[in-house]
Amino acid sequence: MADGGKANHAHDHAGHDHSGHNHAGLDHAHHDDHSHDAHDHSGHDHAGHSHAPTVSASNERVVFIGFLLTAGFMVAEIVAGFLSGSLALIADAGHMFTDAAALLLAWAAFRFGRRASDGQRTFGYMRLEVVAGLVNALLLFALTGWIIYEAIQRFMTPHEVLAGPMFVVAVLGLFVNIVVFIVLSRGDKGHVNIRGAMVHVLGDLLGSVAAISAAVVIWLTGWMPIDPILSVVVSLLILRSGWALLRNSLHILMEGTPGNVVIEDLSKALVAKVPGLAAVRHVHVWSITSGKPVATLEIVLDTGADAAAVTRAVKAALAADYGITHATVEIVWGDGVPACALAPEAVA
Repeated sequence: MADGGKANHAHDHAGHDHSGHNHAGLDHAHHDDHSHDAHDHSGHDHAGHSHAPTVSASNERVVFIGFLLTAGFMVAEIVAGFLSGSLALIADAGHMFTDAAALLLAWAAFRFGRRASDGQRTFGYMRLEVVAGLVNALLLFALTGWIIYEAIQRFMTPHEVLAGPMFVVAVLGLFVNIVVFIVLSRGDKGHVNIRGAMVHVLGDLLGSVAAISAAVVIWLTGWMPIDPILSVVVSLLILRSGWALLRNSLHILMEGTPGNVVIEDLSKALVAKVPGLAAVRHVHVWSITSGKPVATLEIVLDTGADAAAVTRAVKAALAADYGITHATVEIVWGDGVPACALAPEAVA
């Protein structure tokens, strides 16, 4: 192993079988003539390295505040919706219920996601955040289906709606949703969990606007079908946002490549940027959770290149250009002999 690599790599390569090496469930079964050659963790100290998530405390705090505000007003809106007979209010209250549940789930994901890694979960509990995002999306789909079903029933058999109480409660709901949206926007808006929560609240905002509009139309014209019609319009808008959230969550869970990474371009960029690097192959890049990309790759060195220096430069380039701060770099020697099989004096 390269100098520098021996200092940081505490375990014995001679007895370390890389053939079954698996990173976060990703099986690296390479089909080359080498058997998972030099696994260089230069600069990567497993003894002191922790995969415990660095979730911002502000994310957890803003989500919990949003939950309290949403759950509190949800109760009032449910009561007002049944008393006024407004489907728009009941639909908005139902959406606020899923919001409250989603925000509570997101808060729990942030809380448990901070747990340190262990022998069974080497990346900790960070994936709970993505699972929470997936559940949020599924809740949005379920809610949309229920609202559309109820709207069809109401459209076929219009119900009397009390426009006055409906208007007052809808305006209050709009105010609460605006406050919650502002609170959430102070978190990490690029995070899948925060973004999912904001999608829910945005749906509530639209629901409140629809309820206000329906109340005004009913007040002025007495036309009751406007209530279920606007409920369906809002549901379709929510459905679109829910689909985007579902797709993003599934992409992470399926260990898809992050949006800022094109594997072929990454390989070419590394070869062009790092002196002594001849080739890059078998590149795998995925996300443990939103904003936490990791990578494994093999590199081939130019003749006479310093293995430790090239490895450090590759990791530095990955961190600087792609935000990949955790990378496992394996060196494949030109003669096909695994570095871990060489005598210590041959790689010193």
